[in-house]
Amino acid sequence: MKFSEYEYIRPDFKIYQAEAKAVIEKLKQATDEDEACAAVIEMNRLMIEQDKQAQIAFVRHTIDTKDAFYEAENDYWNEYSPLYDEIYDEYYRALLDSPYQSDLVTVLPEQYFKMAEYKLKTFSPEVIELLQKENELGSAYNKLIASAEIDFDNKTLNLSQLGPYMQSTDREIRKKASKASSEFYQQNEDKIDHIYDQLVQVRDRMAKKLGFKDFVELGYIRMERYDYDREMVQVYREQILKEVVPVVNKLNDRQAKRIGVEDLQYYDLNLKFLDGNATPKGDSAYIKEMGKKMYHELSPETAHFIDYMFEDELMDLETKEGKSGGGYCTFIPEYDSPFIFANFNGTSGDVDVLTHEAGHAFQVFQSRWIKQPELVFPTSESAEIHSMSMEFFTYPWMELFFKEETEKYKFSHLSGTLEFLPYGVLVDHYQHEVYEKPEMTPAERKDVWRKLEKMYTPHKNYSENPFLDKGTLWYRQGHIFDTPFYYIDYTLAQVCALQFWKRAIVDKDDEAWRDYLRICEVGGTLTFLQMVERANLKSPFEEGSLTDVIQAIDDVLSKVDDQNL
Repeated sequence: MKFSEYEYIRPDFKIYQAEAKAVIEKLKQATDEDEACAAVIEMNRLMIEQDKQAQIAFVRHTIDTKDAFYEAENDYWNEYSPLYDEIYDEYYRALLDSPYQSDLVTVLPEQYFKMAEYKLKTFSPEVIELLQKENELGSAYNKLIASAEIDFDNKTLNLSQLGPYMQSTDREIRKKASKASSEFYQQNEDKIDHIYDQLVQVRDRMAKKLGFKDFVELGYIRMERYDYDREMVQVYREQILKEVVPVVNKLNDRQAKRIGVEDLQYYDLNLKFLDGNATPKGDSAYIKEMGKKMYHELSPETAHFIDYMFEDELMDLETKEGKSGGGYCTFIPEYDSPFIFANFNGTSGDVDVLTHEAGHAFQVFQSRWIKQPELVFPTSESAEIHSMSMEFFTYPWMELFFKEETEKYKFSHLSGTLEFLPYGVLVDHYQHEVYEKPEMTPAERKDVWRKLEKMYTPHKNYSENPFLDKGTLWYRQGHIFDTPFYYIDYTLAQVCALQFWKRAIVDKDDEAWRDYLRICEVGGTLTFLQMVERANLKSPFEEGSLTDVIQAIDDVLSKVDDQNL
């Protein structure tokens, strides 16, 4: 069945609630392990049906935010998802109170009980209205970003479509494009400040109502960080400052020389080469065709996966009017289907989607044996290991997409992974500051961002853009609005993925791919540090864990004659 044929039916909440409560009561009243297991299996069936409908509505709404039907469905899920959470709160409580918990491992992975414990800590009927408000504000931000209609180059463009102009070899064009993007955010400064200020207050009140010191504590539990805390994250941030920032500074000096500018401005950062960045040598149809060939040759497992994705039309990749920005992968239970969403714009990022988001999709495809929707994906920092590592495992096929510019792409991609690490940590550090001091004004938050920006990304030069210079770049980072504290997960995963890069590309270790397959098959049944151990990788929280891999990258990049790429 193709995705377009998936039937969407909005659940009747009252009927669902009655059915679920009856099943939960069966679990509570179970007199033996068979009755308890039967209740759990029935509850899981209900949860699969609810999540299936929610995911279909979400995907179709993001494909066309102007579709009135799915806009109304998005509003429904914003309002009712906390009410479904209330049902699941009761279920998790009954599960953890069950005298047959040790017997339930025959129908539930062990990790499910730890997850249930964390879910209970993040929810109470007292915070339902706050959760609804949080959903509403997140949607308001996304709709505002998707509404961008920017007159440029005699066209009306959205923010994604400005991307190629911001990488133009003509400095004046990329300056104007970057300015046009910035002006959209400046015109909406009051709206964005208002949305975020409300989000901070809502989340802070939620944390206090649930008994937490601040939203940082609640945020870590919502992210299901089972085996690390904010102190360990601080140690990791310090390693990034010490090990990575100096290497990134060197890379920026090299970039300035490559593109022939003395004062590397913010609008120059997207251009890696004077004759242009590496771009795919074909349109979106060509990229998809080469992607299919790549995954057929990579392994039998990826061949089976990519055929499934194409046959069932489980990708929406081209940018178009009304489409939500960004990219993601989600999973639609019952159909056992990953779905990849993206906005192709003719840059190398189009290929990155076919490796990054397809890494997520491949992982959930390999983990589709897990019948609990909550555990098909692992926790986010583990999930990003799969996506970011796939970007490196596919290096040998990059010539299919970039042809004579393959080495240029690899240099940009590898250096870009390092350049990303300080920025990713900056986004996380900023959120710690915001939620530890929720009383800050919007102006004070901008000051904090700019101060941290100068620490983690000292090369950023906004002297020609007072709006960005006052600390507003974070406006365009949707994770800050939608999924607080998510962003550092990308960097933790990147450090792990770079270890796979070293093993697979530098050391030619055949075990690297087998270790990768091993962690794709376990979904969310392991914690982050258990996943790292299973993959035979070093924990990013260990002092000195970055040294070897950062040195290896520095060595490889230093040997590249980037002036002649």
